Amino acid sequence: MGDVLAGIHSTWEFDTDSVLIRFERGIRTPKLFQVLGERRIPYEALSSVDLTPGTRKGTVVLHAVPRPGADPLLEAAAGQLRQAADPYRLVLPGERETLADYYATELRSALGPLADEDADQYLVAAPAAPLQFKAFDGKVSFDGKVVSFRWFWTGASSAKWKAGDQSFPVSELADVEWRSPEIAGGHLRLLRRGPDGAPRDHEGPADQDPAAVVFGLGYGLVHESLPLAASVLEAVRAAEPIVTDRLDGSRRRGNPADIANRIRHLGELHASGLLTDEEFTAKKTELLAEL
Repeated sequence: MGDVLAGIHSTWEFDTDSVLIRFERGIRTPKLFQVLGERRIPYEALSSVDLTPGTRKGTVVLHAVPRPGADPLLEAAAGQLRQAADPYRLVLPGERETLADYYATELRSALGPLADEDADQYLVAAPAAPLQFKAFDGKVSFDGKVVSFRWFWTGASSAKWKAGDQSFPVSELADVEWRSPEIAGGHLRLLRRGPDGAPRDHEGPADQDPAAVVFGLGYGLVHESLPLAASVLEAVRAAEPIVTDRLDGSRRRGNPADIANRIRHLGELHASGLLTDEEFTAKKTELLAEL
């Protein structure tokens, strides 16, 4: 398309295969948008596009809906983001409705053939590490390979003090659980991988679990904790071993186009520093072996 559509809080730049969303900075712009800065969304990552009246009088909203499993940020959020903090909503003045309708039609025509299906890999990049934030009971940091918890004596439970500060390599994790600080019981919990690869049962409530931190008033804010949760989730998925689905234990033959996309995604993770040269080579070799 090669055009630009400027709205309230963000601008969408349309390319041949993706849309680049640039978020504005300003006191009225949601802080999550300011932290994200910009995001490139491949059209193959989208499932649908809607144009609806805005909640504010005299506005319309161009809303691109991502395929489930395509964006680690929304996967980590698990439906807990407020509408105003949805990075896929472009709010426009009402007088631009005709122009917005044109772009909505163009976007729909650019959707991939798998738009109605869940994505089997992340197609949108998560915020890049290193990332950190302060929870109520500790400081959380992620360097791209290891998640670290450093407890605060003013907030950590005796169970966490007894366990000591914690470090979790992403290779040992199966999932990430993020509960928004804007609802009761907000926390970030790391689910460790069991012998079968499935998440282990967590160790009681988050305030007692040394693999979790709890939020609170002024702690673990959405724009601080959600980007880190998404970055960890992306790294965990990239570190997952290739599974088999045949009774004889042999690897299934993969679709060449799908494998090419997965290798491209690994290349993006490698370029951003989330995978070492050795990890990238090993995983690329595993994918090529599926052909």
